[in-house]
Amino acid sequence: MRRAPGQCLAGSGIRVYNWPVLKMKYIIVGCGRVGSMLAKLLVEEGHEVTVVDENPAAFKRLGSRFTGQVELGTGIDAEVIRRAGGETADGFASTTNGDNRNVMAALIAQRLFNIKKVVARIYDPPRGKMYRELGIETVCPTTVGAQLIRDMLVAPAQAPVSFDFGKLSSLRCAVTDAVANRRVSEIEREGAIRVAAIRSSGAVRVASPNDVLRRGDEVNVIVAPEALAQFTKLFADTSVIVPEKASA
Repeated sequence: MRRAPGQCLAGSGIRVYNWPVLKMKYIIVGCGRVGSMLAKLLVEEGHEVTVVDENPAAFKRLGSRFTGQVELGTGIDAEVIRRAGGETADGFASTTNGDNRNVMAALIAQRLFNIKKVVARIYDPPRGKMYRELGIETVCPTTVGAQLIRDMLVAPAQAPVSFDFGKLSSLRCAVTDAVANRRVSEIEREGAIRVAAIRSSGAVRVASPNDVLRRGDEVNVIVAPEALAQFTKLFADTSVIVPEKASA
C-alpha cells in the first residue's frame, strides 16, 4: 500500500515522504527498535524486506501486520545473508547495537554479495567517515536514525564514488583476550588472511609469522572477500575494527 506524501506511519510519530522509486529488495540485520521500525517503513512502501536477527523473540517487534520475511541467524554469517536473499538484494542495513558487528555485516554484504547500497548503524560518529570511504553509509541511533536510513536506501541514487581498492579489506583491529597470546601464523590463512603490521607500545613493525599478539596491540590485517566470515569469528569481539585503504 502506498501512502500519500507526508502521511505518518501509524503509532510511530514518523512522517514519511514517498520517493518515486521502483519496488526494491532490502535486507535488515537487527530487529531492535531501529531495525524493526525501518522494516515496517519499507514494507508499507511496497518493498520486499527480510529481517535478520539471532533472537527469535525480537521479531515480535514487527507486529502481526508485517508482511516481509524473517531469517534467524547472525548478520556476520555469510550463509545467513545468502538465505536472506543477499545475492539479489538491492540494499542492506545493519542496525544491531554493536559497531563492530554492524561494520563486519556491512562488509560481508558489500564485498561478498556486491550489494550496491549498504548502510550501517554506528554509535561512534568519528568512525563513520572511515567507513564511508569504503562506500558504507553510516547513521546514529534511534527513531531519527530509522528515518535517515530509510531516506538513504530509497532516495534517488547518486553517482557512485569509485576507489581503486580492489576487493580486499584492510582492517585495523585491537587485540583482546579472544586472540591474545596467539602467534601471527595461527591467525593467518594462506592467500586469504594476512597480518601485515603490528603496533605495540607505540611502535609499529612489519609482522612476522612467529610474532606473538599481546592484549592491547593493534594489528593491520588484509582479508580476502571469501575469508571475511572466517575473520569475523576471530575478531568480532575486538574493541576496534577500522577499515583501511587496500589495493588489489
